Amino acid sequence: MDMNKWTYGLISADVKKPMPILSFPSIQLMGITVEDLISSSDTQAEGMRRVAERVDAAASVSMMDLSVEAEAFGSAIRVSKDEVPTVTGRIVASLDDAKALKVPDVLAGRTGIYIEAIKKAKHMITDRPVFSGLIGPFSLGGRLVDVSEAMIACYEDPDMMHEVLEKVTQFITNYALAYREVGADGVVMAEPLAGILSPSLIDEFSTQYVKRIVDVVKTDEFAFIYHNCGNNTPVLVDSIKPIGANGYHFGNAVDMKEILEKMPDDVLVMGNVDPSSQFRNGTPESIRDATLALMEKCTVHKNFVVSSGCDIPPLSSWDNIEAFFAAAREFYSGK
Repeated sequence: MDMNKWTYGLISADVKKPMPILSFPSIQLMGITVEDLISSSDTQAEGMRRVAERVDAAASVSMMDLSVEAEAFGSAIRVSKDEVPTVTGRIVASLDDAKALKVPDVLAGRTGIYIEAIKKAKHMITDRPVFSGLIGPFSLGGRLVDVSEAMIACYEDPDMMHEVLEKVTQFITNYALAYREVGADGVVMAEPLAGILSPSLIDEFSTQYVKRIVDVVKTDEFAFIYHNCGNNTPVLVDSIKPIGANGYHFGNAVDMKEILEKMPDDVLVMGNVDPSSQFRNGTPESIRDATLALMEKCTVHKNFVVSSGCDIPPLSSWDNIEAFFAAAREFYSGK
């Protein structure tokens, strides 16, 4: 698939299909747990197929499980039946630890399962692009070093952070290439931890590394979507535009109209209905109102595509999810 053509086609379309980050709620469609989902490529692919069958989205997006890559490096993770897995503890506490850190094989841990899931999903979903999810370099580095410690290390131990970032960038690049090799149409990279940095720090500890990944993996047939849900994102726009992504996805902590006014009009800009207060804890009526209000405010920008603000939680009501899609259809039918 020509993903440049897909990108510009979506920007120029008068009616745009939503593109939420929607995968974990597939557990409800299959009657399984999150633990079941993350442990099997068959269930992941089938979950993506069922979601694609259920909703008319612009693309199919795999799970945004930000523990997978850290686990491949050796981090411990906490898994539950109903929640997204999380990383526990740190494995890098010094420059010596960083130098000793081994770059894992692409198939280490559960990464092989996730790659195989995308390969299978591509055979099942043929009417839209299939995107794989993966973590950004600073967000992965923060999980290996510990989120709070990583922020301190940017000031007090930058050599350690750069050593870690060199290695995670190498791994993420290889991981994205593996997804490309099995047929994925692109990746959605989540770099949320970078969203709390200052412009100078994001330039040094995130953007330069993300751009290196983009320069290697992005092609006409393989798109790159950058996600940042930090609340400091409005002042970081000039720092993330040089990444060169096909599209940028923003969280609900920011004013989407403000972001759109700062972004180029030839890239997709997506977001940002609240995953927690609306998809997980809202009602069909509240999510309809939130979606219509957001679209009324933002669709004056041709490059805006309505989406969730982040990954939709596993136990989010399918009534709410379907109300979101219905609201988008309602908005365009009234134009």
